Amino acid sequence: MATIKSYTDIEQSKKLAEILPLESADMAYWKRSYRPKDYAIMAHHSKELQDGFEAKGMEYIPCFSLSALLRVIPKRIKDYNVLRIDIGEKDFSIWYDEVGNGVNTELPDITMECPIDACVAMIELLHEQKLL
Repeated sequence: MATIKSYTDIEQSKKLAEILPLESADMAYWKRSYRPKDYAIMAHHSKELQDGFEAKGMEYIPCFSLSALLRVIPKRIKDYNVLRIDIGEKDFSIWYDEVGNGVNTELPDITMECPIDACVAMIELLHEQKLL
């Protein structure tokens, strides 16, 4: 089984920073301007930290843990579509069940090996459908 990520990678973080409120992030990547390929991860995020790092010329990218991602995914859509999650031996599935009718095929239904990747995909698809 592949290594399970604990938080979004840099590309996912940049994409989510365009979609989600920045205060929903709970971690951050940062790098000094003189080390262009060297990112560090910080297990905290705040607007004040971001402003401070950027004032010193350091790139700062909000980052999201699995817990932060699950907090921003709607638990219900239109009251009758309920979020479901299944954690298998080798995969992670996330989808919406329509109460009384089973899986709602009009909403995203994602299965991936990594929970972080599945949640990011769900957020991107919900955003595209204007359901966030």
